[in-house]
Amino acid sequence: MSIISTLVLCVLILFPVIVFFWGIGIYNGLITKRNRYKNAFAQIDVQLKRRYDLIPNLVETVKGYLKHERETLEAVINARNQAQGAAGQAAANPSDPQAIQKLNRAEGALTGALSRLMVLVEQYPDLKANQNMLALQEELTSTENKVAFSRQAYNDSVMDYNTNREVFPSNIVAGMCNFGVAVPFEVENESERQAPKVTF
Repeated sequence: MSIISTLVLCVLILFPVIVFFWGIGIYNGLITKRNRYKNAFAQIDVQLKRRYDLIPNLVETVKGYLKHERETLEAVINARNQAQGAAGQAAANPSDPQAIQKLNRAEGALTGALSRLMVLVEQYPDLKANQNMLALQEELTSTENKVAFSRQAYNDSVMDYNTNREVFPSNIVAGMCNFGVAVPFEVENESERQAPKVTF
């Protein structure tokens, strides 16, 4: 057997083995990046739950002052309940684009409802000076900042994963193994990009 025949035979035997291990490396990299963005979403979920827990306390505190604004208070509670439900669905499967988009819309609606409530609170000096209201305002502001920070970390992880699954040759493995696109957690429209103003 000649040297060339031996080399060809070695290449024919080794090439599939190399390709196999190369594919395993890409697959494991995609799994790692997917787990990172799922973990990043879990951090958002923790902050959103804290936010949802604060909202009933906020509504209870302002209820006595805003008796004639029942519609606004109910809108906040309804938006909170819808956002909480959407967050539960998204937390169950952060890989589901529809669940993340539903959460994006629900969070946008909640932010809008909270903003409208805070505009009303501004009209009541006694309420603005209430110690419970001041404590809730501080907690809500802190939570909003943590949500924004967690959202940024999640979106960075999503971008890293999506980029990795789209570039060659990873896109071949991603397509063969059904690695779907991840959806960033964004506010639905520009007017809702600002956190609700809760300063007094």
